[in-house]
This record gives sequence, C-alpha cells and structure tokens, in this order.
Amino acid sequence: MNIVLVGNPNVGKSVIFNALTGKYVTVSNYPGTTVEVAKGVGKFSGHTLSVIDTPGVNSLTAHSEDEKVTKDILSRSDISAIVQVADSKNMKRSLLLTLELMELNIPLVLNLNMSDEAKERGIKIDIKKLSEKLGIDVAETIAITGEGIPRLKEAILKARPARSFTAAVKAEDSKDAIALLNKRGKIADNLIKETMTTSRSLKRRVSEIIGRLTIRPLSGMPILFLVLTFMYLFVGKLAAGRGVDFFENILFGKYVNPAVAGLVDNFIHIGIIKEFLIGEYGIVTMAITYSLAIIFPIVTAFFLFFGVLEDSGYLPRLSILSDRIFKSIGLNGRAILPIILGLGCGTMATLTARILDTKKERILVTLLLTLAIPCSAQLGVIIGILGALSAKAAIIWLAAILFVMVVVGYTASRIIPGARSPFIQEIPPIRMPQISNIVTKTFARLKWYLKEAVPLFILGTIILFICDKTGVLRVIEYISRPVIVTLLGLPGKVTQVFILGFLRRDYGAAGLYALSKNGLIDGVQTVVSIVVITLFMPCIAQFFVTIKERGVKTACAIATFVFIFSFFFGGLLNFMLRYLIAHGVAAV
Repeated sequence: MNIVLVGNPNVGKSVIFNALTGKYVTVSNYPGTTVEVAKGVGKFSGHTLSVIDTPGVNSLTAHSEDEKVTKDILSRSDISAIVQVADSKNMKRSLLLTLELMELNIPLVLNLNMSDEAKERGIKIDIKKLSEKLGIDVAETIAITGEGIPRLKEAILKARPARSFTAAVKAEDSKDAIALLNKRGKIADNLIKETMTTSRSLKRRVSEIIGRLTIRPLSGMPILFLVLTFMYLFVGKLAAGRGVDFFENILFGKYVNPAVAGLVDNFIHIGIIKEFLIGEYGIVTMAITYSLAIIFPIVTAFFLFFGVLEDSGYLPRLSILSDRIFKSIGLNGRAILPIILGLGCGTMATLTARILDTKKERILVTLLLTLAIPCSAQLGVIIGILGALSAKAAIIWLAAILFVMVVVGYTASRIIPGARSPFIQEIPPIRMPQISNIVTKTFARLKWYLKEAVPLFILGTIILFICDKTGVLRVIEYISRPVIVTLLGLPGKVTQVFILGFLRRDYGAAGLYALSKNGLIDGVQTVVSIVVITLFMPCIAQFFVTIKERGVKTACAIATFVFIFSFFFGGLLNFMLRYLIAHGVAAV
C-alpha cells in the first residue's frame, strides 16, 4: 500500500512522516525536477506500508514546481490512501485543500495536527461531527510529542473515499475557476460554523493587537527597528564583547592555546609541523581559535535570537511589511521567507527559493541571496565587529547593503524576463516563544555549525598555510594589490580574508574581526571590508547548490557579477567615505 502525505506548507507534515516511518527513509529528487521527495516504510498494526511525503501545497492547481510534483504524484494509480496533514489553527485554508482532495475519489484521512496550539488559542473542533460531515476519518495529533499517532495509523488502515458532496459543484462550475473556488469557500465556511467554536481570551486579544501592529507600516517599521536594535545589542555588544572576550582571552588565551603550545614544544621537534599546528596559520591558533573562540559564542547568541523570532510568529509578518518594497524589484512579500532563511544559511535558502512561483522570481531571489544576504555565522561576526566600532558604522553598513539590494534588484527585475506572481501569505498568530523550542533549535543549529563549518575552517587554514609556505599567498597579494590596496584602501593582508570567504563566509568575517581587534585596519577600512565581504562571492557550498537549482550558466553568471560588483561598490564606498571625512562631513 502506498500512502501519500499532502498538506499546506508549515503544518508539521515532515514530523508526521518521521513518526509514521521512523528511520527507514530515502530522500531523492523527483524525476525530471530539482524537488526532493521523501519515501519511507512504516509498520501499521502488522501491516507494512510505503509512505511518500510530498512538497507543501496551497492548492492542487499547480503554479510552483513543488505543486506540480505533488499533483503529479496524486495522479498515480497505485495510491492506496491520502493523508492530509492540516493545521488545526487554520481550518479555512485546510478545508479548502480537503475539498479538492475529496474530488480525487481516493481514500482520504484528515489529520488535524497542532491540536494543542489550536486549544491554546481557544479553538475547539468537534472531530466526530466533522468526520460525519466529510464522510472520512478525522484524527487529531500533536506531531512533536507523538500524541495521536496510534489513532492516525488506525484511521489510515480503514481509509475510505470521501462522500463526494462536492461533485455537483465541480461539475457545475468546472469551466469557471473563480466560481468553483467561491463555492468551496462557502462549503468550508459552513463546515467551520457547524463543527468549530472559538473563545477569545484576554491573552488572545492581546496577541491579535500586537499582531496587527507588526504588519502596519506606521507601527511595524518602529517595531522592526526595535528588533534590529535589540539584536545589535544582544549579539554585537553582549556576545561579541563579553562572550568572545571570555572564550578568546581567558579560555583559549590562558588555558587551551598555552596548553597545546606546551604539548607541541615538548613532543614535536620539527619546525614546519609546529608552525602547522600553532603558527600564524596554525590549525589550533587559527582554525580552532577562530571557529570556537570567536565565532561560536556569536552564532550561539544569534541562533537564540533568531529562534525567538521564529517561535513568536514574527517572521511571516515581515513578508506583509516588506511586500511594497519587494514589488519595486519584481518580487512580492513571499520572497522575504527565503531571504530570512538566508540569514540562517544561504545554501538552504537557495533551495527554499522553490516556493516562489515563477522562474524570474527564483533567479532574482538567488541573486539577492548570493549578493547581499549574510549567513547567520557571518552576520553574527559582522555585528560583533560593528558593535566594537560604533553605531554609525553599523548604520553605514546596513544602509549600503539595503541600497545594493534595491538598486541591483530593481535593475535585474527589468532585465530578467517574466512576471511577478500574486502575493498570498498566511499569517500565524503572535505567541509567547517556548523556551524548549528555542533551545532545541539552537542546539540543532550549533550541531550543524560544528559539523559543517569547523572542517571547512581547518581546510581553509591548511590552504593558507600551503600558500604561505610556497609563496603563492605573496603572489596573490601582489596580483590583487591594485584592487585591495588601491581601490579598496585596505592592507594587502586582507587578501587572505577573501580567500577564506569563498570557503566559508563567516571564516572570512572572522579574519576581519581579528584584523580589526588587533588595530591592523582603521574605521573606514573596517566598514569597507565588511561591506565587500558581505557582498562577496557565496561560499563554495552555496555556489554548488546554485548550480544544482539554477543551472551552471545562471550560477556562473551570478557569481561573476557578484565578484566584480562587490569590489567595484567597495571602491566607491571607500572613496566616498574618505572624501566625506576629509571635508569634515562625517566620521566612522
């Protein structure tokens, strides 16, 4: 038996899939696409069933590549049952998809997930009555705790086709998509009226008021400013100040590095091996110290802060707030989602660009992710550098990056053919962040950082060590001198920062942090170098994912443009800042 999981985006479908299948899972691209589909095997009361997890969809009327894949899977003849995973808090959206799935005349089970969150918001659903109205089994679950999974498995085994009370509607209005959608909407409204009750507590009313304030421009922009200010203080001042000071100067400076140096001196007598471990480009003194003493405390603070924004429901509201700005660059507010994810990891954000409906939008977002969106680790280090410099420097950096996004995005939207898709975005309620969720997400991200980033830091240090010993580094510094020294006004040593930046953006930023902290670059040089490293080439992992998603030609075109533009814009910024300082107009 083949069981297919279907649902709107962000309803906990992947968690349900894992609960049903356990560890017997394979993930691969759907034939002819770049969309990944997970398949697994689950045990259901002695029965072995094959389970397929489809991409999230809002409708079976396919627009995006994800929706086309889901529709194609549902058209197969070997499907035994469909399990629609739905968000109990958003019954209107869920039931609209249910009514479409009912028309397929395939055995169907409605899984109302997140039932605990619905109850917290005063939503009570009469499961028995809803099941009778729809003519299918309805099962409530709390995916993250596993509650209701046994009941869901029972429902799957006895799944049956829905009572097709929408068949007449479909036949009558099959040629009029708007009329069909309107009638489905009326049916969904009636079902909600008959099976669901809500109570508005004081907590919910306060949540609604705060939610409205976050999406209105007059109140939403000041709130966004306060959020960014708090992030600057928490990550840039606290973590990058006291946190890094403790790790770098006390933990590593007084204990770890001296202890390792002592061991190396006692047991290793070959000079080049000593340098390889504890020299200027040493594995311990550079790679391990940068990754753990400088970046680790900063990214920990950033991951905690980002987790609060995610769990509170604030991030989707930025899509509403930013829609007007994104319209000017050929996108809509939905593009804020991969952009925000890019602040976590540009590689994953490039994959997430699949949620956008048109090829033009996906290329535009990939360009902006490559050019102007720093990943979490890099952003954390940048905030740390700016926090040690001045608020004015932070404003200059932010203004420069936003200016580049708007100008490049606007220009590219006029060059790249295609149209902007309509903007439809579900907004979850504002809620109090759960400490357990934030801690869980932070630990998962830190585990990813240690697993993925630290090995690349070591690789980058080895490359620098070899380049230094063979003289290649001096040759690169000499060749790049007209750009690095003359155009950007930076010392030649900054060249190594850009070499590291291609391997890992945050590693390059860590190099700038060390140069700035040691007084090797002044205020203007620090701001210029931070802007350039932000705009600079994507890390190697993001570059390869861009090839996979957009193709070799597009990926290389984006990378070439970004490489040239970052140095050109950095040069303009350098000359402008020095001109303003020389005439007493501004200071960094």
